[in-house]
Amino acid sequence: MEISTPVTRLLDDKHIPYRLFQHSGQVHTIEEAAQQHGERPEQIVRSILFRLSSEEFLIVLIAGPGQISWKALRVYLNQSRLTMASEEEVLRVTGYRIGAVSPFGLPQPVRTLVHENVLAEDEISIGSGQRGLAVILQKKDFIQAMGNIEVGKFGDFN
Repeated sequence: MEISTPVTRLLDDKHIPYRLFQHSGQVHTIEEAAQQHGERPEQIVRSILFRLSSEEFLIVLIAGPGQISWKALRVYLNQSRLTMASEEEVLRVTGYRIGAVSPFGLPQPVRTLVHENVLAEDEISIGSGQRGLAVILQKKDFIQAMGNIEVGKFGDFN
């Protein structure tokens, strides 16, 4: 049986090559996901939803175990306040549960920022829209699928 999610349907519609990876059991860390994929943690891309105002949201994509720099994000957005979206907001805005969020296949467009470290790898893994399932694709295919992207430094890394 073929697995279909809004993410895979969008990639299929755009003729973007990818492969699906089914995790064996629950994955609790980026390191566990990377090990199962046969990748390094820096190849795992997290999609994090922020609330800028009551009905304005933003997704930030960041690779690996680094953390988003709230200060860098506020400066980039020229915004004094922002918060991470609640679990309910994540589901409502993206259609996905936390742990499966993807920038693809959203029910409505959401501004997306890409930390430059996402583009440092030739192959990356992103959320598929379904927990326990990852989409693995080449950087060039990710860029093609994303279209016009905003790239910057939005994280703290050691």
